[in-house]
Amino acid sequence: MVLDCAIIGGGPAGLTAGLYATRGGLENVTMFEKGMPGGQITQSSEIENYPGVTGEISGMDLMMPWPEQCQKFGLKHEMVEVKRVSKDGDIFKIHKEDGSTTEAHSVIVCTGSSPRRAGFAGEDELFGKGVSTCATCDGFFYKGKEVAVIGGGDTALEEALYLAKICSKVYLIHRRDAFRSAPNTIERVKKTQNIELVLNTTPEEVYGDNMGVTGIRVKNKEGEIRDIKVPGVFIFVGYDVNNQTLIQEDGSFLCDTNKQGEVVVDISMRTSVKGLFAAGDMRIEAPKQVISAAGDGAVAALQAISYVDEKLNS
Repeated sequence: MVLDCAIIGGGPAGLTAGLYATRGGLENVTMFEKGMPGGQITQSSEIENYPGVTGEISGMDLMMPWPEQCQKFGLKHEMVEVKRVSKDGDIFKIHKEDGSTTEAHSVIVCTGSSPRRAGFAGEDELFGKGVSTCATCDGFFYKGKEVAVIGGGDTALEEALYLAKICSKVYLIHRRDAFRSAPNTIERVKKTQNIELVLNTTPEEVYGDNMGVTGIRVKNKEGEIRDIKVPGVFIFVGYDVNNQTLIQEDGSFLCDTNKQGEVVVDISMRTSVKGLFAAGDMRIEAPKQVISAAGDGAVAALQAISYVDEKLNS
């Protein structure tokens, strides 16, 4: 059986695409997601900028009802990793980790992005041993202890605020003297007594022993080195797009991408390949917000419906 639409990825973009595609009349729609649906936002400790959501809610709580809503309209979920998407004539092939393939008339790729490493000494060696990119996952281990947070954007500040509720002190290390975050979030950080701002400073080395991280050395713009003794270092310095499924056997991309590997789309989420759409964090100029990813998924699904209808009925 050839699917009407294959959706690669189960975050806000993929789930919304599945909802709109099935509810909009496509009968055979499968979402391929190797883990539980919900995406990266499920690791976020607090969501306060999603319309209609008031009060404190975690990313996990926000996403909990989405899969059930999609499945009510017929979206199928295949829990398998997709290694590659290729196109043979006018049919797409979904190459799965188990060696099998699935064919589809259209594809919406919503594989998102992954937290970027900062690139300083000791980071890779101690990752998972005190170095983390998820405060919600690992913050509890440092209850009553001091930790360091590296970054200056929305995520870094939001996670610093989350950690400040658990930890005795949070060192917020940022290479500039001003933050790239919402004014309200910056104000909350500045008013939080147990957050110390370490500005105009970059990490040089995180170090530790057999038990894990014991401290981090940082350098300010004057070249002075400071040694901060902490058992935990949290890194929030941006994201790299997950575009591996679009890489073909010869190393080229299935569709056009920019220098950063982001998928080039038009305002309707169409890529340079007919029938292939991209939505969410992996596309060019993505705001990397849940509501934007969901909007992308809806737009892509509506375009996929039109494409499949025209293809099968022409």
